[in-house]
Amino acid sequence: MKLIDNALNEGRFQLSEYESKLVLASYGLPVTDEKLAKTPDELIKAAAAIGYPLVIKACSADIAHKTEKGLIRVDVRNDAEALTAFAEIAAAMNGTEKTVLVQQMIRGQRELVVGLTRDPQFGPCVMFGLGGIFTEILKDSAFRVAPLEKGDALDMMQEIKAHKILDAVRGLEAVDRELLADILIKVGKIGIENSHIKEIDINPIIISGGKPVAVDALVVLE
Repeated sequence: MKLIDNALNEGRFQLSEYESKLVLASYGLPVTDEKLAKTPDELIKAAAAIGYPLVIKACSADIAHKTEKGLIRVDVRNDAEALTAFAEIAAAMNGTEKTVLVQQMIRGQRELVVGLTRDPQFGPCVMFGLGGIFTEILKDSAFRVAPLEKGDALDMMQEIKAHKILDAVRGLEAVDRELLADILIKVGKIGIENSHIKEIDINPIIISGGKPVAVDALVVLE
């Protein structure tokens, strides 16, 4: 993949969030509508194209933990708030290129994680589990060696302790398991077809109206 080759030629072993999502989207995974902006003018144009409310984030291959560094603004509702967010984030991006990601805001109460890791013995392995802040706390996840069949993906969903979160619960509609299975299968395919990808971390996948959408992603290369 040209995007991956370009990163490696530049001596980079991590894609930016924007680049990572381009990789996912090229395989048909559902990702947020988003645009890059380097100037206030570009920011306002991007906001007009996507529509408020927005999420505005620092975007650089050098930055992994944006939340801890105060480099994300959510529920940005108008041009004035967007310009303020842009100025604050740009000021906090020490030594990195001052580019922000202007992103559609996805609303949903359930967060999942899908990942890929390249095991020295088994090769690319796909991970599925609870996402958001609970990923590292609860460690509720299931793994399969790629390539995955649909049955493998559906089994993974049932293996996590919190599998009932995928059902219709408390007024929320059931998660579209067909779409979720498709995501798991395609992440395995990405790992098989791109030997330079070491890890993929899609966290969170937010469930909005029963549909999974990749809201944040990181691709690590080797």
